[in-house]
Amino acid sequence: MANKLQSTPRADGFRMPGEFEAHKGCWMIWPERTDNWRNGGKPAQKAFVEVAEAIAKYEEVTMCVSQTQYMAAKEMLSSNIRVVEMSNDDAWMRDVGPTFVVNDQGDVRGVDWRFNAWGGLVDGLYFPWDKDDQVAKKVCEIENIDYYSLESFVLEGGSIHSDGDGTAIVTEACLLDESRNPDLSKEEIENTLKEYLNVDKVLWLPNGIYLDETNEHVDNIVHYCAPGVLTLAWTDDETDPQYPLSKAAFDYLSNEKDAKGRTLEIHKIHIPDEVLITKEESEGVDSVDGTLPREEGDRQAASYANFYIANNAVILPLFGDEKHDNQAQETLQKIFPDRDIVGIYAREIILGGGNIHCITQQQPLG
Repeated sequence: MANKLQSTPRADGFRMPGEFEAHKGCWMIWPERTDNWRNGGKPAQKAFVEVAEAIAKYEEVTMCVSQTQYMAAKEMLSSNIRVVEMSNDDAWMRDVGPTFVVNDQGDVRGVDWRFNAWGGLVDGLYFPWDKDDQVAKKVCEIENIDYYSLESFVLEGGSIHSDGDGTAIVTEACLLDESRNPDLSKEEIENTLKEYLNVDKVLWLPNGIYLDETNEHVDNIVHYCAPGVLTLAWTDDETDPQYPLSKAAFDYLSNEKDAKGRTLEIHKIHIPDEVLITKEESEGVDSVDGTLPREEGDRQAASYANFYIANNAVILPLFGDEKHDNQAQETLQKIFPDRDIVGIYAREIILGGGNIHCITQQQPLG
């Protein structure tokens, strides 16, 4: 059975591995919120199926589905994808699922952070969020693994990256926002990360991607590809509002060393041309009080850094921007010469507010 532990990963010798380390599998949640996903969630469900099927060629995939959508999901997904019934508020497994940690003996445990829909009553994206806040614990119980649970520390999985070798990377825009842990200082937040991810150094980028409604999650602007190796979302257009954010990140990372004293190898990946919500797309979303509306002309926080590293593959979001789609694929193939680069058209996912990394959560092999 899964036990709730009273210690910390650091005290017990557990660490958050890099995403590029071996996986047992991947977890996802089925999208169905009609106030976030257009046309009853059907276009998004097709995109989620494409992502799940792509990953399933390389590792096990578990899709968590509400009672009402269970049969529909079973029908749309191939039989090699495990479907489990789980109540939820939305489909962002990266942010609501457990952060898995491992030790040198091959044991795996989970970390259950508190979730408040990216901002609670300050600037959260929906209400209520109580079902999502229970997902991490339920995943650990299904997998029969022990877990650490923080009573009041708010954190989303998309707001942290680990190199598995002593360094974590986050953004100040998100972790220091008044809507997360306003009673804690930056030092106290950093110490909590060090304790629960078992890292010795936390790199703090100032910002993430322009207009990212998660308060600028780190997983949308950078991605660890190996210890000391990062991709960075970039633009050459100095008039683009993203330019100063990416430039500040590049300057910061260029002058920092990681926990092991390495200078960071930074690979820039140009963002796609603007992804704007169309009139038709905005009209397909139900308007609900307390949920962020989807308006025509809204710019989406589209970035190729939001890919998922699977066993022997990288699952990359594409945006129908041939030039930048191709550049992103070529860059990643150079970084990951031994992995397949699998591109998936991800417009329906970005319209919901995130991308492929946001809807997946890897479970390490241990």
